[in-house]
Amino acid sequence: MNLTNLADIRALLARHDFRFSKSLGQNFLTAAWVPADIADASGADAGTGVLEVGPGIGCLTEQLAQRAGKVVSVELDERLRPVLAETLAGYENVELVFGDVLALDLPQLVSERFSGLRPVVCANLPYYITSPVIMRVLESRLPVKSMTVMVQKEAADRICAKPGTRDCGAISCAVSYYSEPKLLFRVGRGSFMPSPNVDSAVIRLDVKPASDKPAEWEKLMFRIIRSAFSQRRKQAANPLSGELRITKPELVEIMASCGIKPTARAEELTLQDFERLTDCVMGEKGEKGKG
Repeated sequence: MNLTNLADIRALLARHDFRFSKSLGQNFLTAAWVPADIADASGADAGTGVLEVGPGIGCLTEQLAQRAGKVVSVELDERLRPVLAETLAGYENVELVFGDVLALDLPQLVSERFSGLRPVVCANLPYYITSPVIMRVLESRLPVKSMTVMVQKEAADRICAKPGTRDCGAISCAVSYYSEPKLLFRVGRGSFMPSPNVDSAVIRLDVKPASDKPAEWEKLMFRIIRSAFSQRRKQAANPLSGELRITKPELVEIMASCGIKPTARAEELTLQDFERLTDCVMGEKGEKGKG
């Protein structure tokens, strides 16, 4: 069976009386080069354990299984259980886990399933859970070397935008804090069944070593980033003043003290700017606490 051949896909789905779910963002690949290239880009080999999210009918899973030591695929849709049992029957190094990836204990799953293997994440992510899944993996500090995922092209542009550029947003800064993002290649909408209304792109996030910053500091920095971008057309000091409960004159003084232009908008700030601002705000709050 060719899992990217339209006739084979239709016959497979008919055998199991499967119908696509729009709410689950189900679009199955029909271009054979795509899953092969994604699997290659993941760097999977015999020493690798791959965590996949949303295997669909298993076309990417199959390519990963041919390269990796083990593949664990998490699928939400129970209706795909018999479909995947058929398409992946020949792969003993594949384990299917049915459940919500956003609710699973990912650190425990990776620890138990990939002992002795180098974990990576590789997936064709449903559009509607792109950011939550990426941030869940990064914030959980899973011991993964990289994430290689296919997402909506617009989301790929935002995720990979450099902090301090016009396309940058809160997700860009957050991803850059945890990893080095890179846009690899584009996948046209005609490569899927059913065809979505947008193009896709494959990105790779090479995960950075864990920061030695305390959890309280990281939580404050992400509050600052989200608040600054909540009104991106305005000067960052405006929303930040309310979020941090610091008067605007005080905040302007703090920004100036750490080398940030008080009139800057969020998109003009680099990740290093946000880190310095967090240091200054933490210091200011600490001084007030002593008083």
